Amino acid sequence: MNYLSTRGHADRKRFCEILLEGLAPDGGLYLPETYPQVDTATLAKWRTLPYAELAFEILSLYIDDIPAADLKAICAKTYTAEVFGTDEIVPLRELEDGVYLEALSNGPTLAFKDMAMQLLGNLFEYELARRGAELNILGATSGDTGSAAEYAMRGKKGVRVFMTSPDGRMSPFQQAQMFSLQDANIHNIAITGVFDDCQDIVKAVSNDLAFKRKYRIGTVNSINWARLLAQVVYYFAGYFQATASNDKPVSFTVPSGNFGNVCAGHVARMMGLPIQTLVVATNENDVLDEFFRTGVYRVRAAVDTHETSSPSMDISKASNFERFVFDLVGRDSAKLRQLFVDDLGLTGSFDLSADPAFKQAAERFGFRSGRSTHADRLAMIRDTEKRFATLIDPHTADGLKAAREQLTPGVPMVVLETALPIKFAATVVEALGEEPARPKKFEGIEALPKRVVQLPADAEAVKAYIAEHCD
Repeated sequence: MNYLSTRGHADRKRFCEILLEGLAPDGGLYLPETYPQVDTATLAKWRTLPYAELAFEILSLYIDDIPAADLKAICAKTYTAEVFGTDEIVPLRELEDGVYLEALSNGPTLAFKDMAMQLLGNLFEYELARRGAELNILGATSGDTGSAAEYAMRGKKGVRVFMTSPDGRMSPFQQAQMFSLQDANIHNIAITGVFDDCQDIVKAVSNDLAFKRKYRIGTVNSINWARLLAQVVYYFAGYFQATASNDKPVSFTVPSGNFGNVCAGHVARMMGLPIQTLVVATNENDVLDEFFRTGVYRVRAAVDTHETSSPSMDISKASNFERFVFDLVGRDSAKLRQLFVDDLGLTGSFDLSADPAFKQAAERFGFRSGRSTHADRLAMIRDTEKRFATLIDPHTADGLKAAREQLTPGVPMVVLETALPIKFAATVVEALGEEPARPKKFEGIEALPKRVVQLPADAEAVKAYIAEHCD
């Protein structure tokens, strides 16, 4: 299996090369040259597999430069009941007729990012040991990626983590999860700005090839293909739980800011998983919803990025969107560069509304979208607790609201849970008047000593910090 850049770089690379690299040399994102196809016979064989074995089967289609026995051991080590709380790993619960919640938040940091990050940590440790190398991970988080990455990488041999986050923009619980870690290989950097500023810094550093090579910079954001690949697995697992046979379509609704989670669903669908519709659920930062409604992709400036009660989706530049648009325009890298480098770089937007390709977003690729407000989230949290005795976080509330707008009779709708409610306690208290349950291991976390530095939204300042702490 070879991987190419969305922007047309001539190189073709193997999985373990792009695992440690992040962005392609031309600033593009890596994708497989082709999506492996899964037929009904294969789906039938996979239907009853435990999660770790299902992960191995799917990952094996994309990873041929790690011996099968080693990859199987990595999957078995990653996806355990001890780490994720249940043997099912991602158990499905039916809320009402045809509407399901897929639990993705039972990992160490109580968010869906653990599903991929735990695997990524073990893959990094394996490959670095095989090479006798070290890696300095630079990441950006709007709340959940950071803690998931840090908990997955803490204590890993040969790995340092430099995680940027928007200063003051995460929930107190999210901040405490990250900043209370005292491990020497974990570095938290609070950036004066919004998440998009953090993401821009990661891309700028990754595009400085000399610095990247000198300091062995890698990424854990969903621009890293390995992370997105790991997320493909739970679409298959959710499908198998929602159906009794492989001739029945299923739809998924995915709360989305950076488009990584739902892009994994796109990959699963391209492989042949019978997904009818992929619903992209946004909050007031509705860049993605605007595109799927109008064909116009228009990023927002920091000042126009709303601070909302589903803060992990307060994103106006969806990094993984480039992967989907590459497929949407027929994998035409010249057209992709025109859209993302020329049009977006010069004007902050591009317009596909008159392009025949835009119709394909819905007709061929199955995408729909929806948008929520703070009032919608509060209403959905109250309704779900009252009718189903189920407490949800505000991002999952965004998902349920959009899902109910896109139901098709006879087609199960699976909503991907985003995080446990305790991570966003203030909004739950506003909705219900009471604090959500807190796992014992996180009691008093907000009062723990914090280890974090503040830096301006400047790539050079971050590079200087990395250089100082790598010498």
